[in-house]
Amino acid sequence: MTEPRWSSQPYPPDGGNAAEGIRNQLGRPELDLLTILVRESAQNSWDARLEGSSEPVDYRIELGTVGPAHVLAWRELLLSGAPISAHLPLRDSLMRGVVRVMVISDRGTRGLGGPTRADEAIGDDRDFVSFVRNIGEPRNTALGGGTFGFGKGIFYLLSKCGTILVHTRCRTEEGGYETRLIGCALWKNYVASGPTGERRYTGRHWWGDTVGPVVEPLVGAEAEATVRRLGLKSFGPDETGTTVIVIDPSLEDLEPAAAADYLAETVTWHLWPKMIATGTGRPAMRFAVGCDGRDHPVPDPRQTRPLDMFVSAYEAMLGPDGTDIECFKPKKHLGRLGLITRIIPPLEPSRASRLLGMEDLVHHVCLMRPAELVVTYHPGPKPPSVHQGYAGVFRGDPGMDDAYARAEPPTHDAWHPQSLDYPDSTFVRTTFRRIQERIDGLLALGGTARSGAAKVALGAASSLFSGLVGGAWGIGGATDYGRPGSTATSSSRASEVDEHESAEPADPGSPPATVGPTTGHSTPGESGSGSRAAPGAAHGHGVAAPGGRPFRRRPRVQYLGDPYYEEDSDAAVLVQEFRLPVPGIQRVRADLAVTLPGGGGRESDPPLGAQMPELVGWQDATGRLHTEPSFEIDGGDAVWRAVVRPAPDTMTEIDIKVEAVKTQ
Repeated sequence: MTEPRWSSQPYPPDGGNAAEGIRNQLGRPELDLLTILVRESAQNSWDARLEGSSEPVDYRIELGTVGPAHVLAWRELLLSGAPISAHLPLRDSLMRGVVRVMVISDRGTRGLGGPTRADEAIGDDRDFVSFVRNIGEPRNTALGGGTFGFGKGIFYLLSKCGTILVHTRCRTEEGGYETRLIGCALWKNYVASGPTGERRYTGRHWWGDTVGPVVEPLVGAEAEATVRRLGLKSFGPDETGTTVIVIDPSLEDLEPAAAADYLAETVTWHLWPKMIATGTGRPAMRFAVGCDGRDHPVPDPRQTRPLDMFVSAYEAMLGPDGTDIECFKPKKHLGRLGLITRIIPPLEPSRASRLLGMEDLVHHVCLMRPAELVVTYHPGPKPPSVHQGYAGVFRGDPGMDDAYARAEPPTHDAWHPQSLDYPDSTFVRTTFRRIQERIDGLLALGGTARSGAAKVALGAASSLFSGLVGGAWGIGGATDYGRPGSTATSSSRASEVDEHESAEPADPGSPPATVGPTTGHSTPGESGSGSRAAPGAAHGHGVAAPGGRPFRRRPRVQYLGDPYYEEDSDAAVLVQEFRLPVPGIQRVRADLAVTLPGGGGRESDPPLGAQMPELVGWQDATGRLHTEPSFEIDGGDAVWRAVVRPAPDTMTEIDIKVEAVKTQ
């Protein structure tokens, strides 16, 4: 049986690549190494999917340690012929008490097949030499995610000793299966003494069968036997794919369990297009993350804020609500765009979302090529309110794939038109300009409501914007709002109203009066509304007006701040807090109406099939929800909440009406 050993690459007479140069080919990306690992390795797995298969590609990341039953075999096998620590710190990593590894695997892929020597890889089947031997080889997969061939450098960058094992199973030309196992390392170039004197080495090393002129992978039965000695998971009889073992991984100063959680979240943020069901009813890829034998669930993008918005935008892009993005000079179809807007509470940023620039607002368009791998989340202008957000998805047209691919850096996380020649540079610049135009169209949408109403964008907008506007003074007859431009607080406004209310005799035969929206004068109001009336006892009890006629203090609504957004059973609801400061039993009801963006009119009767805002109920101070549309409340200092489910694509008016309830 062949005993694998290490072999270091000397500089050939005609020159070669130093390991440092290869390690630096990813540049200085803005993303952290764990995120780049997820993006690059999943992209490799997707590009290697089995042609014609309807089964999803299985992708898994596992953090763990080499068990005590196998750690001696690791040291015996992997230190055989290893360079000294100054030239490759593998020995330091393997001689620690605990040997940590990160295992990235895919199944349902074709594995690393083809010739094992770079000089023999003539045809298209050259996956092995592209991953193990060559650096910077262009992609050979139509509409694939990879471009430069530099992405595999992330495996070496993540290893504290720059060392990985590659375990793969592929089909042979004869139609059978072959298992291959090889070790690879990248560290630093160096000079070492040998039998013929000093010699320079590139810093590239391979571990495997060293009998021939180049290090070959262990294959077949020898590979399988070594895999078992190392405690690695073997492939099934008809299974193909690749497993990369990163030795002594750097986890960005995270504990292993926390790193697994971060990796799981990162998978969702960067690979969600592959997670959602396609026309076959299955996702394109299945993802799993584990640590020390325990699964760390990968979040469902449909159930994860704000990624659920991007999923909706993706579906809009595919459907009739999507927009074709065109360049007119020169004429070119660039791709499709889907945009959606929603009323949402502020985000609770996570480590993964912060890395992408999403702190508290969603105002981004996800860019992707036809391979449907996330390139980046391109930020647009911020919406006018923290309660609003929009998400978009732009997918490039297949005819534009080469141009967008050339606009990407080695990490595939941006499109840089300045790196392109004409006309591709024009196409990419026009892409951003057209996206900006569509977003500007959303932000330009407005709406108005009837005078005197408090206008807040309460529509759970899904395809149009509805702007948040501050409450206007004078809802109904007894609304406690300051006039427009007032800086008085709610409590000071209440005092002002109490101090300046005029004493008028109650006239049971007259309808209550409402206060005009800007003048403050009393005008005939809707029956049952409260009004600005003279101070007095509620329900006609207590003091008397001059001349002996009794008068009473009419009920009114005191609004406590602006309406605000909440989630209730995964649905959007708006809440308006209020008090009924006048003592006594009073009946409240909500008068709800909508204003369509840009329409300027109030719709209290919906068109056929249209949705209208609905009152969910009246919530008391204990949190109990009373669902009666008309509800009796005992006036006083208690704070109540009107809970409303808004209608999509609208601005919603909330007008709380109050009337006294006669007592015997």
